[in-house]
Amino acid sequence: MDVLTITDVSPRDGLQSQRTMVATADKLRLIQGLSAAGVMSIEATSFVSPKSVPQMADADVLLPQIVRRDRDNISVLVPNLRGLDRAIAAGANSIAVVLSASDTMNRKNIGMDLDMATQICVTTLKRATDLGLATRAYVAVAFECPFEGIIPPSCVRDLALRVADAGARETVIADTIGAAAPVQIQDVLQLLLVHFSPMQLGLHLHDTRGMALANAWAAIQLGIRRFDASVGGLGGCPFAPGAAGNLATEDLVLMASQCGLHTGIDLVALMSVVAMVQELVGPPIGGRSARWLRTIVEQDSHKEEEK
Repeated sequence: MDVLTITDVSPRDGLQSQRTMVATADKLRLIQGLSAAGVMSIEATSFVSPKSVPQMADADVLLPQIVRRDRDNISVLVPNLRGLDRAIAAGANSIAVVLSASDTMNRKNIGMDLDMATQICVTTLKRATDLGLATRAYVAVAFECPFEGIIPPSCVRDLALRVADAGARETVIADTIGAAAPVQIQDVLQLLLVHFSPMQLGLHLHDTRGMALANAWAAIQLGIRRFDASVGGLGGCPFAPGAAGNLATEDLVLMASQCGLHTGIDLVALMSVVAMVQELVGPPIGGRSARWLRTIVEQDSHKEEEK
């Protein structure tokens, strides 16, 4: 069975830039809804400064309340050792760090240059690894930076090797502002696959230019089987001008299903989560397939009523 592993990041990346504040109880509903739909990997929150990202201010109280099944991987984002300490105190056993591939993005995001940001990530990963935590590392703006433009693939490779050497079990290459096309995806991944196995790499895609699903398919052709996505396409980076939402989980699940890839995610149940999130954040959300999927769900519902 050819399996696609999807980490739904809507509780973290999806909600962090939303203007409507979402209550802790509703975040728990979202996480449990995703789990019930068969999403086995969820990025639940981030232990960043509440002043920088107010939507994540409840991380310390949210994480301990999440009901986990044995098969679930509930990860959290940590920016540094202080965030790691907070996450551990709240019961985290799986963490992720973020390192932007450009100097300016790091300065805008966390007030550090690239060298210092790299050292912070390396130190945090090493400590998390020593403590036995599962670890992921994002290389953000890996294709294009909103401030510096195109990122050389060799820079992405070098940063990916640094975080992997520090203990990252999975290195996630992030198209943070949705600027890449399939050719760029393959160029970067082919360079990385000289040093990594496909199972060590993941892809985090945004849909700013409408190419997130095409980019996912380009990566699948190279053997990549780990992807981030966000239910309803919810999300966007608050520090990246022009960034749109993430690759929609339902779009990726639908494509995977039609192409013979197993995700373990129930699309009908997932669309119920899309509807829930829309109630929470207000504006209409949904991936490119959402309108068709809603029609299928309605038809199935009518058939059940007729029985």
